[in-house]
Amino acid sequence: MRLLLVRHAPTPATRRADFPLDEPLDARGQEQAANLAEAIPTRAEVVSSPARRCRETAAAAGLRPDIDERLAECDFGAWAGRSLQQIYDEDSAAATQWMTDPEAAPHGGESLATFSARVAGWLDEERCSGNGYRVAITHGGVVKASVVHVLGARLAAFWRIDVSPLSITELHAHGDNWTLARVNAPVLR
Repeated sequence: MRLLLVRHAPTPATRRADFPLDEPLDARGQEQAANLAEAIPTRAEVVSSPARRCRETAAAAGLRPDIDERLAECDFGAWAGRSLQQIYDEDSAAATQWMTDPEAAPHGGESLATFSARVAGWLDEERCSGNGYRVAITHGGVVKASVVHVLGARLAAFWRIDVSPLSITELHAHGDNWTLARVNAPVLR
């Protein structure tokens, strides 16, 4: 089985590097997402995060995904809609704690450890789901957590992975393992 993880197209928050709200794609993101259809194999099963930006990415590409709650971005709690710099300026100890302690959730949402465990559980289930292609339209955090899980890396590696909007990360399932085939490949050429 091959799994294509697609980060949603840009929104105003992703362009500003803010913690996202459930916001729509911006106009340019809508246009760019239409190109996604060319990168998706025919007959691929498509799933999506329930977030509006993911559903709109799928719709712009003419895809009709099933919704899977486990593909949702990390719950950032009270930090949603704000930048990390704003959080740091307001409470540097909380921002530092969140970036250095995977169990911390000073924002009242999910900790990195809880979020990553959710994603890992989904990936482990996907690995056994059969042959062919599956496409998951999701978030940068989900892609990063997936890469960390597939590589068996320490959770601190999460912060060293960059995932661009509307990029593809490809995984191959081989028995009980995943292989990382490509990371952060742009949809647009």
